[in-house]
Amino acid sequence: MTTKTNSNIHLRPRFKMEIVDNQDNLISKFKENLNKGDCKYCSKIVDGHIIIDVPKDENHFWSPQLNIEIEQNENNKSIVKGLFGPKPTVWTLFMFFHFAVAVAFIGFAVVAYVQWTLKTDYSTALTVVVILPVIWILMYFIGRWGKSTGNKQMDELYQFMMKTLEK
Repeated sequence: MTTKTNSNIHLRPRFKMEIVDNQDNLISKFKENLNKGDCKYCSKIVDGHIIIDVPKDENHFWSPQLNIEIEQNENNKSIVKGLFGPKPTVWTLFMFFHFAVAVAFIGFAVVAYVQWTLKTDYSTALTVVVILPVIWILMYFIGRWGKSTGNKQMDELYQFMMKTLEK
């Protein structure tokens, strides 16, 4: 089994593995493992896509979700692609705030330029233009902090996946 991971700087870590087994066997391993009575993970399986969530009693705002895509390769091999990230609602909210800051930055930059060319007071707009990148950087570090609060759960999800694949 060969594994390739991206760098740690990403807010949504990814990995890719090549496994000597076919897609249907790997999916059936997940179905079997996830449907056991002692399995604590919530999951959804659709075709070659598997979504594994942390248990409801351990769930918090920054809890990660593991998305696994299993693709059939040649010679009875499969490619397992994984993506850790927050739940879709959290990710959408996070991206909305990034978009709002970007739009506000552009808007206030235009206002500052127009006020500057009209030779009126542009200090308020310029102040906001300077503060918005600071807010964006702060949001990035909040995201990194949120990811670090879910690291233990991310490790647990990864160990569960590896245990299932090695069956």
